[in-house]
Amino acid sequence: MANHQATKKDVRQAAKRRERNRYQGRTTRNAIRDLKAVTEKAAAAGELPNVISMIDKMAKTGIIHKNKASNLKSKLAKRVNGLA
Repeated sequence: MANHQATKKDVRQAAKRRERNRYQGRTTRNAIRDLKAVTEKAAAAGELPNVISMIDKMAKTGIIHKNKASNLKSKLAKRVNGLA
């Protein structure tokens, strides 16, 4: 365990950031899963911008890499456009 005051503070900050990042990641994964489960094109097209926004926020804050974000958005858009 940390002995210096600044190191203890850093441990607390890291724990707080880790929880925040885990929450955002988990929430976004659930939104992606729900979007993939939708079978109607109109409903999926309405939900897609919200999910893309969540993915962009994760990439902006460094939770996921920007290329991973692009790949996720591309695959989701392709899936939604392919719905009948």
